[in-house]
Amino acid sequence: MKIEFTVPGARGLPPPAFVTAPAREPRGRAPRIARLVALAHKLDGLVRSGAVKDYAELARLGHISPARVSQIMILSQLAPAIQEYLLFLSAGEAGFTTELQLRKIAREPHWHRQRSLFERLLNN
Repeated sequence: MKIEFTVPGARGLPPPAFVTAPAREPRGRAPRIARLVALAHKLDGLVRSGAVKDYAELARLGHISPARVSQIMILSQLAPAIQEYLLFLSAGEAGFTTELQLRKIAREPHWHRQRSLFERLLNN
């Protein structure tokens, strides 16, 4: 079976060559904030999959307080663009913010407002 279609506006031209520099090898350890955002997603996945009953059980298993689990989990409420930015920070780039500042931004329910708060934080 063969499926053909025409992309509007393509005018039969070949796609432009995609040129990019090779990715740099990561150096050093990932920033703490990036590790915390990744941990929030991992913990959320464990609860959603049923591997653990709830966040209180995660706290018991991790030997941390339920309040700390909540602090970590709020980072998963950041706008996807902010999370992506944080996850791809290099080891030396993370000094511009603190976890507390990001938790405050994450409490804002609207992603567009989160992004503007985060941009303001970056520009300071």
